[in-house]
Amino acid sequence: MKLISFYPGPSRVYSNIPEYLYEAYMEGVLSYNHRSEEFSAILGETIKLLHEKLNIPKDYKVVFLSSATECWEVIAQSLTMKRSFHFYNGAFGEKWMRYAKKLKPKVTGLAFDLEKELPVDHKLDSDTEIICVTSSETSNGTMVRDTLIAQLKANNPKSLVAVDATSSMAGINHDFSCADIWYASVQKCFGLPAGMAVMILSPAAVERSKSIGEEAHYNSLNFVLGHFDNLQTPFTPNVMDIYLLKRTLEHSKGAEYIYEKLLKRRKEFESFIEGYDEFQFLINNERVRSDTVFAVSHKDPAKVRKLAFGSSILLGAGYADLKKTTFRVANFPAIKKREVEKLRTFFKTHFR
Repeated sequence: MKLISFYPGPSRVYSNIPEYLYEAYMEGVLSYNHRSEEFSAILGETIKLLHEKLNIPKDYKVVFLSSATECWEVIAQSLTMKRSFHFYNGAFGEKWMRYAKKLKPKVTGLAFDLEKELPVDHKLDSDTEIICVTSSETSNGTMVRDTLIAQLKANNPKSLVAVDATSSMAGINHDFSCADIWYASVQKCFGLPAGMAVMILSPAAVERSKSIGEEAHYNSLNFVLGHFDNLQTPFTPNVMDIYLLKRTLEHSKGAEYIYEKLLKRRKEFESFIEGYDEFQFLINNERVRSDTVFAVSHKDPAKVRKLAFGSSILLGAGYADLKKTTFRVANFPAIKKREVEKLRTFFKTHFR
């Protein structure tokens, strides 16, 4: 049974992916030597397209890693000498902090309320090297807007700002200039199979990496950057995902168009859900409600998901402590209008 996936990651891939995979197979791309001129050409074109379609500043560097989790490690080991500070209001932001603390014991953080905006005026220790924020918290459907991230950076000019954009990059039209480090896995808004992450670095972040000079690991950032400067990778890359990323970007209408589509869909879904007494958004404050992951409260979310599955629709379970009270719905670009209509029909059929 083929399911329509509204799961918030890994989620639905773009419909053209089978075509692009066949293309890659027939043209021998999947067997390219990653030191070859052919691979370097694909890598260079993919990075160029990312800058163009996502509006990444020209002086920002782009590298590929294996996952968002690896990005946590690279930030801690290659961009942090002693201390990073983590703002978090959900499970993934907290996990990032705990992972960083294993590598740098002086790491600290602040948990803030789900219904509150990022506390940008919070006083930080003067030796804070990196401030870490989660753009779209997948676990609970909250979001930190770019304007607040920019204000946080302005308030702390000596610190780098790092953003986990795993559930927003390639969906939200981010202003990448408002932070120094951005990263995202590709299995969400990029609409690709899992197995790769995109990391974006400002000139200040690149300079920080060089000044620290950490080179003790296969994924040390200086080592990675040195190879990407020559359109190479330091280790055998996910050639398939790089090629698929290139092909999807070639057909993309760009970040502005995609974001407008997702905002329209969000407003329509909000109006629809508000028509049911038994469903409520977990997040009441619309200013902090995510554009790309909706967390919906229900007295029996497992029942809702089971009924949806019977209608060939895959909804996301609530995450961790929220599993018994919520389910989640992805609002990612690869999801089609007719699939959203089928989701609406499901609710109209089974609920009053």
